[in-house]
Amino acid sequence: MIVCHCTNITDHEIHAAVDWMRASDPAVLITPGKIYHALGKAADCGGCVPLFLDTMRKNANLPVPAQLQNLRKQQCEETPIERRSTGH
Repeated sequence: MIVCHCTNITDHEIHAAVDWMRASDPAVLITPGKIYHALGKAADCGGCVPLFLDTMRKNANLPVPAQLQNLRKQQCEETPIERRSTGH
């Protein structure tokens, strides 16, 4: 199925890019921009973004690596003094 008509990207290409990126770097944070770049293309009108994201989310290799999960929550739980001392 074609997901992005402007650049002719299919769901199979999106899944292949996600799988390739995860295999290349298990800790990578995969974004639509990185998928476009991996496919040698660039976003155009943005009309495909909802379907593009839905397609990405269906891939079992997409989830954020465990070591990157909950980083914002951890930063919010620091006291202001801890933030100042760590530069956050």
